[in-house]
Amino acid sequence: MSERPRLTVLSGPSGVGKSTVVAHMRKEHPEVWLSVSATTRKPRPGEQHGVHYFFVTDEEMDKLIANGELLEWAEFAGNRYGTPRAAVLERLEKGEPVLLEIDLQGARQVRGSMSEARLVFLAPPSWEELVRRLTGRGTEPPEVIERRLEAARTELAAEPEFDETLVNTSVEDVARELLALMDVV
Repeated sequence: MSERPRLTVLSGPSGVGKSTVVAHMRKEHPEVWLSVSATTRKPRPGEQHGVHYFFVTDEEMDKLIANGELLEWAEFAGNRYGTPRAAVLERLEKGEPVLLEIDLQGARQVRGSMSEARLVFLAPPSWEELVRRLTGRGTEPPEVIERRLEAARTELAAEPEFDETLVNTSVEDVARELLALMDVV
């Protein structure tokens, strides 16, 4: 392979199934490197530093941002999350397929700092199905669900900004299509 693989960014509305697709894909193809984000939030039970996230202090996050060490970062629910740039570039240089699973804001930042990245939009089969997934958890109060639906409308409207769209009708099919885009299969 003469050329370096492109960074692939998977994004899409909340509840569309990004992490489910990525988990399935990595079970079949563990050679796909999924970037580990830095976050200011506290670890949840079972989460390990460097495996699930790099857990950092607010001061450490400020430094990463100020020094341009993050490809993208965002604030979500009072915590900040970001993708360390060096690790991504290192894997790409080695010729490894690299995948980022991030939100719309992050995808836009990556597009700005790495124009050669391939942005893949994961779309729901229909708006009704997305509503069902977002409300089906039954764990959130109505105002939180309404906020999530509002955010999903905005996120769906951004689809034309992406290079490719995959419709999540089946986790297996989407994982296979994503691997094909990344030239892994």
